This record gives sequence, structure tokens and C-alpha cells, in this order.
Amino acid sequence: MNENGTDSYIAEQSETQMRKGVLVYCVLLLCKNGRVYTSEIINSLREAELIVVEGTLYPLLSRLARDKLLAYEWQESEQGPPRKYYWLTDEGRELLEALKVTYHKLHASITTLEKGKKK
Repeated sequence: MNENGTDSYIAEQSETQMRKGVLVYCVLLLCKNGRVYTSEIINSLREAELIVVEGTLYPLLSRLARDKLLAYEWQESEQGPPRKYYWLTDEGRELLEALKVTYHKLHASITTLEKGKKK
């Protein structure tokens, strides 16, 4: 690290951008098998160390629903207020498949770069 902490700052900013870049893909993955409660999504992302602040997720879920990639419904709860459940739409499934291909291509490219040039 250099004396003014720039390396640390750049690393933190890069990590934040990388997390944001994969967050849509991860949310779609979590919703692919059916109805998922918002707190289940948050807990899964936290367990995978992909989200720290809940406030990051709510606007994303709203945007994905507005873009018709996720559907949702409110369901009454025996323990408190109604709960909002999300699941993939057909358009969401299509995007998930496209992002899966993109993610695996990117992962393969990075793996190639990490291994270095072949001689």
C-alpha cells in the first residue's frame, strides 16, 4: 500500500463495484426455484457475503419487478405484517440464463489472466 492509503481505497471501491455488478444475477438465482420472502433473499446474500446493507436490496427488487423480471405478491403472516414474496417471470428466467453465460465467460477470462500467458 502506498503512504496515502490509495491502494486500500481503490481495492474497496473495486470490491463494491464488483458486488454491484453481480447482485442482479445473484438475486435472480435466489428467486429461480419459486417464491422467496425478502428476508430470505437478504439472509442468503449476507451468508454469501454479498450484501451488507438491506437498503441496497429493496430498490433493486423494486426495479426488477418494475422491469417485469420478478413477480411478487403480498401474503398475510401469522407473525406480524404481510410478507412480500418474489419469483422469476419468464423474462426473468431468460435474463438469468443470459447472465449465467456472461458470468461464466467473465470467470473463464479472469481465470485465464490469473494463470498468465502460455509459453
